[in-house]
Amino acid sequence: MIERIEHVGIAVRSIAEARQLYEAMGLHVEAVEEVPHEGVRVALIPCGESHIELLEPTTDDSPIAKFLEKRGPGLHHLCLASDDVRADDARLRAGGFQVLRPEPTRGAGGCWVQFVHPRSAGGVLLELSESPHPPTPSPAPSLPPSPGEGERDSGVPRAS
Repeated sequence: MIERIEHVGIAVRSIAEARQLYEAMGLHVEAVEEVPHEGVRVALIPCGESHIELLEPTTDDSPIAKFLEKRGPGLHHLCLASDDVRADDARLRAGGFQVLRPEPTRGAGGCWVQFVHPRSAGGVLLELSESPHPPTPSPAPSLPPSPGEGERDSGVPRAS
């Protein structure tokens, strides 16, 4: 099931140059990772509960290099966080939607990923991504202490 927008992927010729804009806006690069089997270097920039993903080609024949050659720098894909990318992949196939890979594969950060062809997604390349780490539950909200709770016992009887 789809949970949220995970990131927006932006194809760039140079992460070093592209990151300057985001850093000027007060954002910061959290991590840079090379994904050799995709021929890409990825920079993750946290932005609220989502990320901006800068994609720089590392080979001339990578999908990102081809994208840049054909279209120039810009929006490459929209990534949706999935809690079960294999189940989402199966549902899409059963619904007649075109996915790009025979099955989900490992992507940046060790995530399981699958792509939905733009022909099946209103002209947008969609990525489905499942984190390799289970989500960390949010801590329970703290409640104000009950009357008398949290006070140290001084050994002196309290007046009633």
